[in-house]
Amino acid sequence: MRDRDTEGRPRNARPRDAFGRPLPYGSDGMPRVPDDYAPTTEQALADARRFLGEGLPFNAHEVFEGRWKCAPEAERDLWQGLAQICVGLTHLQRGNGRGAVTLLARGAAKVQSFGGAYDEVGKAASGLGQDADPAGAVALVLDALPARP
Repeated sequence: MRDRDTEGRPRNARPRDAFGRPLPYGSDGMPRVPDDYAPTTEQALADARRFLGEGLPFNAHEVFEGRWKCAPEAERDLWQGLAQICVGLTHLQRGNGRGAVTLLARGAAKVQSFGGAYDEVGKAASGLGQDADPAGAVALVLDALPARP
């Protein structure tokens, strides 16, 4: 059964490992991005870049998901696409190359539609294969991700 907050909204209180996999309740896990995190564009890019620099694309995904939920409608596909790319990187870390390529391609298509610097992020993500080195893949996406909007 999924955890719920006092208003009945789904929340996942289970601790997670560095690759975002759920751990048993009571385990020591990685610090999580709060469910109510609603960053500005600048904050989302800074936080996601920090997490990617630490090799934590699952946490970067949570950052982009937080921005996606509070962004203006016209930007939501961008943030969803960035989140999907980070989930794809997480799948590479977990050894799921097939799932990684699917999410990387899906996210790349969304971010490339925004052009500019985000086109480079999409190119980096869509160029990764099932057997890509996870650390190298994270570094490649981080290098392409703009530091500012």
